[in-house]
Amino acid sequence: LLRHELEAVYGSSSYKIGRAVTWLPRHAARGLKYLLHNGPVVSVRYIVTYLKYRKIANKNYAYWACLQKKDYPEALKKWFLETNYTHTPLDLEHPKTFSEKTQWLKLYGGFEDVYPLVDKYTVRAWVKEKIGEEYLIPLLGVWDRFDEIDFDKLPDKFMLKTNHGAGWNIAVQDKSRFDKDDARRKMETWLKINYCYLMGGLDVQYIHIKPRIIAEKFIENDGGDLYDYKFFCFDGEPKIILHILERYTDKEERMIFYDTDWNLLPFNINVPLEQPDLPRPKNLDKMLEIARTLSQGFTAVRVDLYALNDGSIKFGEMTFTTESGISRWHPESANLYMGSLIHLPGVDDAPAQ
Repeated sequence: LLRHELEAVYGSSSYKIGRAVTWLPRHAARGLKYLLHNGPVVSVRYIVTYLKYRKIANKNYAYWACLQKKDYPEALKKWFLETNYTHTPLDLEHPKTFSEKTQWLKLYGGFEDVYPLVDKYTVRAWVKEKIGEEYLIPLLGVWDRFDEIDFDKLPDKFMLKTNHGAGWNIAVQDKSRFDKDDARRKMETWLKINYCYLMGGLDVQYIHIKPRIIAEKFIENDGGDLYDYKFFCFDGEPKIILHILERYTDKEERMIFYDTDWNLLPFNINVPLEQPDLPRPKNLDKMLEIARTLSQGFTAVRVDLYALNDGSIKFGEMTFTTESGISRWHPESANLYMGSLIHLPGVDDAPAQ
């Protein structure tokens, strides 16, 4: 009832007129408050950034791009309260859940320094050194601009992606039907945007990445599906496996959690639980070994791997802030359990007050 009443108010002519009349004083007051807090230099930079990106990014892009580090904690608390599905306050002094500890790590985990491992291009050299080139998806090219790409030299199938964000991919399965103009518009827009500022939430590991376009070989299994395994690792040890099915088919995507012995775990994120009867992967031990090697030295990181029907394993990516730490856990107790696996130095060691 309250929702319908609010919709009626917001849709009324008197409300719209009132908002229009008060637009200037409201924004003037907000601008003055921003100026007094941040000073003239940052305020001018905010205006310039807003005007530059307002047509290609969301309205909060300039806010995050101009945010000063001293304001990171309070800004993150506000974002977390508004964005996480439970709308609970963020406790940075005594974080307990996976969501809370992910936010703590954004601020104090040194994530700005791991950008070479988040960069989909530069991480390749690191993976090659750690586990060998055979685990890399073959690289077809790297470019600074879309118009530098010579598509005549690319195969009929390939993956086109930017190196500095998540989800900025174009799967080309038939080059003869590839809409190059649409791809150009998307890629050139993505190249202009800093992924950290676009999403909010201070995923600071993306801030310093130089934007590029890369093309990789299109990998697939017979039948079309690709076996995607995401290993949640804590202090260099894989503990939890998220198996994603039907990711590259026309069926609904499925997510299933297992422990490292391939026992089904009674929780999920974003989608309801299910009870599948899936066999243990033949190369699970090898994938665990790879995840263990790549996660050494990190408090918490997710190592993504693909398993192919021919027995080979391919590296996907390193993820330090899964869904920016605001996944919807089913049940919510799983959020607390996953948080218990993260040991924050100086926080979890602190004596109880």
